[in-house]
Amino acid sequence: MTAQVPHEDEDTGPEARVARHLSANGHQVTAQRMRLARLIFARPQHLSAEDVLRMAMAAGIKVSKATVYNTLNLFAECGLVREVNVDSDRLYYDSTTTPHHHFFNEDTGELSDVPLDAVSVDNLPEPPAGTETAGIEVVIRLRNSR
Repeated sequence: MTAQVPHEDEDTGPEARVARHLSANGHQVTAQRMRLARLIFARPQHLSAEDVLRMAMAAGIKVSKATVYNTLNLFAECGLVREVNVDSDRLYYDSTTTPHHHFFNEDTGELSDVPLDAVSVDNLPEPPAGTETAGIEVVIRLRNSR
């Protein structure tokens, strides 16, 4: 299970929390990572790597596409963001790491949160020998009414 990283609180901003979390996990705290953290954790949001790159460019942050991908992957590895795979071509990074589910609108690409207790999953099969269930993530796919 990954560590839960809350959003903005009274005592520290997102950069300070990310820096402490990265350091505690043995990773370097770099200026580029902190600039990207400021964008990613500005509010609860679902972002693709392309979204983060566009936001960085709009904010005047000089960063390569590879750095954005590497930073997002590192943040996911450290439990700072959750990866949400909606299909084979789209991966979002969720700045809210507490357990919850999602609506995904296939027409607009919008991903939105569904509270954990709004979905009930019953009668799960026994996991294969030597394994255990680590979690359940439900993505409810939507289409605009026609």
